[in-house]
Amino acid sequence: MLSRQHKLLVMKIVSLFSVVRGYNIPIIVLAQYLSSIFILAPEKRALDILLDFNLFLIVFASAITIASGYIINNFYDSQKDLINRPNKSMLDRLVSQKTKLSVYFTLNFIAALMALIVSWRAFLFFSAYIFLIWLYSHKIKKYPIVGNLCAAFLAVVPFFAILLYFYNKISFEEIENHMSHFMVISSHAIFLFLLLLIREMIKDLENLKGDLANNYRTIPILYNETVSKQIITVLTILTVVPVYILINIYDVGYMDIYFYVCFGVLLFFLIYLWKSNSKEQFLLLHNVLKFLIVSGVFCIVLINPTVLWHGKNLLLKS
Repeated sequence: MLSRQHKLLVMKIVSLFSVVRGYNIPIIVLAQYLSSIFILAPEKRALDILLDFNLFLIVFASAITIASGYIINNFYDSQKDLINRPNKSMLDRLVSQKTKLSVYFTLNFIAALMALIVSWRAFLFFSAYIFLIWLYSHKIKKYPIVGNLCAAFLAVVPFFAILLYFYNKISFEEIENHMSHFMVISSHAIFLFLLLLIREMIKDLENLKGDLANNYRTIPILYNETVSKQIITVLTILTVVPVYILINIYDVGYMDIYFYVCFGVLLFFLIYLWKSNSKEQFLLLHNVLKFLIVSGVFCIVLINPTVLWHGKNLLLKS
């Protein structure tokens, strides 16, 4: 049996895991590696990409920067979360605000150091990323539209970290030959950006009471729920643009199946959105979007599905 002190330590570790949303970090790491293998460097051996130490540093720096971002966001949102997420908030509060800040600065220092090992450009990139996450958590998130846009943008920045890493390794003359890779990853990023933006606006509807109590100026508070739903509808329709580019202009293999399924799900999403008026219903819509985002990461494999049945050959091919 664990002693009371050991139980408390375990609870604090679980609490910190909850604060940094540790279940999200592996998804981000997987998304970066799959994008590298299937989109940015399909001509390279997968094993070479997996064993690329500098790429590992970039991916790991991205992961811990995002983890530190969750911590500082939780730090500033502690009062709001007491209203919106009372159960999760009580778990999160097992770790003191002082400890959260200590972990936050430690993670950022490690991320900056890893980036500096790769290059001074990577160091500047992650320094700017860390600053923008802090600025968003401290100030920007309280403002309508700008806060939503910034949150969605910060979520897709890790994809551009690996994009810049690969582009930094090729000569200026070769860039034109890699433009298709750039357009595919950019279109994917725009599609993901729109889904994340829609999710942020759903969260505003879901967290209305807590935002109102803490003077957050979100769209549902400044205007009304109907205006929020109208904007979400327009953003959902706009997802057609990047998907059209990916399916009809560039070759994404069998991943077009994922996009067609997405459109079906988003159609029902919009129908249910206009019928929703409670926190529970908005939470369900939020989870639907999370499912589409996470499944989209795994579906990157569909660009070249031979990995599923010829994994060893694909991994080792020269």
